[in-house]
Amino acid sequence: MPAKRRQLRGFDLKQIYGFSGLIGVDEAGRGALAGPVVAGAVLVTREFLEGRWAVSKSGRVNDSKQLGAIERAELWAEFDELVRLGQIHATFGVADVAEIETVNILGATKLAMRRALEGIYPPEAFDRQEEPDLFASQAEKAAFTPTVSCKILVDGLPLKYFPYPHQGVVSGDARSLCVAMASIIAKVTRDRMMDELDQLHPGYGFAQHKGYGTEEHRETVVRLGRCVAHRDSFLRKLFAKPRDLEGQLTFFET
Repeated sequence: MPAKRRQLRGFDLKQIYGFSGLIGVDEAGRGALAGPVVAGAVLVTREFLEGRWAVSKSGRVNDSKQLGAIERAELWAEFDELVRLGQIHATFGVADVAEIETVNILGATKLAMRRALEGIYPPEAFDRQEEPDLFASQAEKAAFTPTVSCKILVDGLPLKYFPYPHQGVVSGDARSLCVAMASIIAKVTRDRMMDELDQLHPGYGFAQHKGYGTEEHRETVVRLGRCVAHRDSFLRKLFAKPRDLEGQLTFFET
């Protein structure tokens, strides 16, 4: 297994120092023309990172875009078993097309990430609280709830106006094991949702391109028109007059 993949676990072992847990967060579908944006969140502990699965099998984990569909499905099944055994916690959050159109794609991405994280801890669990001093009453000491000791790693740059304290990691899905695991959770979840949309809206090829702006998909939209699964704000350039196409967006997979 390439050394670069093994470094993902080593990166997390350094990041978790001083914390009880490490939560990786990543999204899928941000650059698509259709369908929701989905975020994954995975909580790991030092015990997990030093355990048998992480030591022997985590080298198979990588940025979801670098893995084939079969590899992602196999890893998804293994993550599901790890969750069942209580070795990790994995969740996902979704922001739909209507929300993307209402709060824009960045706002919807943050919304999906927040929903994924809420499946692990609510934002208020990270509020800083002062520990009672030596002269506090027994009732004050009993009422004290320590701050959650987890560090959150989000793929990409830090997010502004986000309710969770976090650290942005550029190319985090290629550097951090828990972020890469989150990217797989997000990607597999969204791909399955796009397969369902393909059944609801046949003819657009959602099961093949997953809503991304491939040439075939763009041609199909021009020929058939929009469906309710499309993001109108992402299609404006596609339906613009030729003289308005300067600086047309490039649609890429994330």
